[in-house]
Amino acid sequence: MFQSIANKLTVSRIVIIPVILALLVVPRAWAAWVALVLFIAAGATDYLDGYVARRDNNVTKVGQFLDPIADKLLVSAVILILVYNRQISGFSVLPAVIILMREVAVSGLREFLAGLRVSVPVSRLAKWKTMIQMVALGFLVIGRYAPDFIPATTIGNIGIWIAGGFTLITAWDYWRASLKHF
Repeated sequence: MFQSIANKLTVSRIVIIPVILALLVVPRAWAAWVALVLFIAAGATDYLDGYVARRDNNVTKVGQFLDPIADKLLVSAVILILVYNRQISGFSVLPAVIILMREVAVSGLREFLAGLRVSVPVSRLAKWKTMIQMVALGFLVIGRYAPDFIPATTIGNIGIWIAGGFTLITAWDYWRASLKHF
């Protein structure tokens, strides 16, 4: 079940989440930088696990099930801790909440459609949304601990607004595509 390299990469992404969160509550620059490195590594496994599974012709049901869960857990947990730490604050909480709502809604929609044996492929725009979201969150993770010449919080806030816009568009796309199955 978890013997494939792809599935091990996916599980590693889930296992590293509590470590990232623990580091994000430590108010020290070193902790933020280590959290950023682990977050980047976790994001990289999102790309690598699918690539390795396809390359090795070893796409498994477990991997197909766990991969989107790992993505949603990573993004949701990091957003929640960044809001808790006020690294996402003010009006930028709005796109963060929209992202969380979309993650829950799309998960529920996929579950419903799976019961009908309907597959919902990930769109190219949804992949772009994920990439922008991960980059924005990375900047917000490092936020106040970034070098002075890098406006990390500003870049992260702009990115999360852009990701929030893409989130609304992709949520609508998934909803529209699924309407005929209700």
